[in-house]
Amino acid sequence: MGGTTEARELAQELVGRSDLDIEISLAGRTANIVEQRVPIRVGGFGGADGLATYLREKRIDALIDATHPFASVISLNARAAASSVHIPLIALRRPEWTPRTGDRWISVNDWDEAIAQLGTASRRVFLALGRKDAALFACAPQHFYLVRSVDPIDPPLAVPQAVYVLERGPFKAELDRKLLEQHGIEIVVARNSGGAAAYAKIEAARALGVPVLMLRRPSMPDMATVPNVVEAVAWLSHRIPPGKARGV
Repeated sequence: MGGTTEARELAQELVGRSDLDIEISLAGRTANIVEQRVPIRVGGFGGADGLATYLREKRIDALIDATHPFASVISLNARAAASSVHIPLIALRRPEWTPRTGDRWISVNDWDEAIAQLGTASRRVFLALGRKDAALFACAPQHFYLVRSVDPIDPPLAVPQAVYVLERGPFKAELDRKLLEQHGIEIVVARNSGGAAAYAKIEAARALGVPVLMLRRPSMPDMATVPNVVEAVAWLSHRIPPGKARGV
């Protein structure tokens, strides 16, 4: 179950095993899908029961949850489905970011809290969020928004001032610093996604002394986890030795 850089890297590591039939499942929230070296399935399953049916019909031997750290509902369904069909499950979870010297983080639990933290006076805000999350900020139209996303924000935010940047990571700190300076950004809004691909904006904010409204990660289901692709490969090789598998 993918949608992350780690999922792509994991598929690349596993594609060399001729005894495995690998498939990546994507939720379909991103229209511009990166090409993979393995088959891709796009769309939901219909909850935990639908996923369990799919796993059973496809005779899947192992399930790896390499979804985004904020995809808690999908992870909950993965745990329930894997338990229902009695197959091993591991979650590939990149470590979250932690504040460093010079960071000015304001941690929030949800977007309502983040919007409230922006205040009533007009500010110049960088939203490095997906389409669904960025749309929530239209309720605070007094701010200028610089919005970066993989897919176009359609319809655009119902606000007087917004600039849109279509880019896919990994990003570079120097370029993100120039982007923040160019648009006079006063505050960055981000999710604590972890990983290297999107960390450039945090480095840029630190260098410029710009505060960051950082959304804490949601509570995730209790399941076994590994922090990187190397350990995910090792887990799979232990659970399903070469020559013993059908589908993953």
